[in-house]
This record gives sequence, structure tokens and C-alpha cells, in this order.
Amino acid sequence: SIPFYPPRSSKNMEVKNQTTVSEFLLLGLSEQPEQQLILFGLFLVMYLVTVVGNLFIILAIGSDLHLHSPMYFFVANLSFADMSFISTTVPKMLANIWTQSQTISFEGCLTQMHFFMTFGALDDFLLGVMAYDRYVAICQPLHYAIIMSSGICILLLAVCWFLTNSAAFLHTFLMASLTFCAENRIPHFFCDLTPLLSLSCSDTSINQLMLFIVGSIVLTAPLTLIVISYVHIISAILRIPSASGRWKAFSTCGSHLTAVSLFYGAAIGVYLCPPSTHSAGKDRIAAVLYTVVTPMLNPFIYSLRNRDMKKALVKLLKRKALSS
Repeated sequence: SIPFYPPRSSKNMEVKNQTTVSEFLLLGLSEQPEQQLILFGLFLVMYLVTVVGNLFIILAIGSDLHLHSPMYFFVANLSFADMSFISTTVPKMLANIWTQSQTISFEGCLTQMHFFMTFGALDDFLLGVMAYDRYVAICQPLHYAIIMSSGICILLLAVCWFLTNSAAFLHTFLMASLTFCAENRIPHFFCDLTPLLSLSCSDTSINQLMLFIVGSIVLTAPLTLIVISYVHIISAILRIPSASGRWKAFSTCGSHLTAVSLFYGAAIGVYLCPPSTHSAGKDRIAAVLYTVVTPMLNPFIYSLRNRDMKKALVKLLKRKALSS
């Protein structure tokens, strides 16, 4: 389960009279000076690949009428969420390495945390909605156009945005109400919720309770929808008489399953593993996987495994080449 920390002791409560923290120090992935240039180059390349890759996915879907369907509508929104997700953490880390400064203001830290939670949870909910879309397409194909109409798709997207922003605003509000005293070193490359809570010198019991409740819902509700959808999908596929028909039906889910495995494998490793298994090094590696690696790989997953997407990308690149 998500780590639940006990309320702060009276000794910690007494520290509230000290000068409050106005900025934090992000210690990054490594404190070794000789590794900073390597990290800067590596993460700059990964960031540019992620932004360009996801931007091409969005442009290809928007410019090709054959891809104006519910599945690709959600793929485009997932690309936007991935592009925004990585942009909340990596640019600040790159700026800190370049300027040889580890500082981030208190307000900047809360802002980064808020948008990190918003776009991370949006990724999560979109993967759940995309699983439901595949369920309707395979298990109820005759009613697909009605169930997944444009109005329903927009409504599902709006619900995802509302739920993710509500969760992020709740955590940001509760975090802003805490007091931070002497310690301001965050052993991470961005302002994540759990490391920040461990630095507070005020009572964090409400924050921890909300982290447990909201975090469990945000992670497990879409995952439950994904599991239920794929139980029905696999059951329907197994009833298809021909092997080629079964493979064709399942191939439409391959990209989504790969993205789900990457995202949840790393996220569960950080947020749902027992506290005894946590360490700063392991958490940072897992965070890199789901905040940097997964958003970078998603464009390749959805383009390389999808014939229609590859055609749309080729058309887009040809148009760009002819117009330049």
C-alpha cells in the first residue's frame, strides 16, 4: 500500500517557530560533478525526442481524416498528456544542471507538483478510457458508433480532466497549508508529493490520509477498468473461429497493452509497494521510467505497431518536406 506516515511528534511541532523555507534544493539524479554533463545531454535528447514524437502523433491524427475516430482521438490526447507530463519535470532539471543551481522556489515547487500530478493522473485515466474504447469496439462492434459517439468521447475526456485536476488541487491545497522549516533538500529531480511531505515540520496526517485514499483511487480505478475490459476482450477474441480473425482483433489492443505495462509497472513500483522496499535511488530510477521513458516510447509504440498511423505519419512528413 501507499506509505502512511504517522503524525509529527510534538518535538517537530515546536520547530514551527523557526524561519519557514522559501525555496527547496533539488538534489537531482546524481551529485557527482563529472556525471552532470552526461545527464544533461541524455535527458535533453530524451526530452526533444518525446516532444517531437508526440507532436507528430497529434499532427498526423489531426491531418488525416481516416484517423478521426474515438481510438485516435484518445491517442492524440494521450500524446498531449505525455508531452505535458515530461515538460513539468525535465526542463527544470536541465536548467538546474546548466546553471549549476539546485534551487526551486516554494511556489515553483508546488506548481511543478500540481501539474506533475495532473498530467500523470490524466495519463492514467486516459489509458483506462482507451481500454473501454477497445472493449466496445471488439465486444459490441454494432453499437460502437452510438456508444462512442463524439459527444460521449468529449464527455469522457472532460471527466478525466475534472477528476485529475480535482485530485491535484486537493493535494496542492493541503501541501500549501503545511509548514517547512530548516530542512529543504529534496533527494529527487523534481518536486514529488512523498519527498515533500517528509520535509514538513507540521502535522502531515491529513495529507498522508488523502494521499492514501486519492492515490489508491487514481491508480486502481483505471487499472480495474483496464483489467475488466481486457477480460471481456480476451473472452470475445477466443470465441472468434479463425486464427487470423483472432490475431486481427487482438492486434488493435497491442499498442495499448504495451503502454499500460510500461506506465503501471513503474508507477506501482513507486506508489503501491511496501514502505520497506523504498529507497531514494530506486524511487528515482522508477520515476525516470514513468516520467521520462514511458512518454518518450509511447509515440513509437503507437506508430510502429499501427499501419494506419504509419501511413499518416509518412503523409505528414512528405507534406512537410514539400512545403519546406
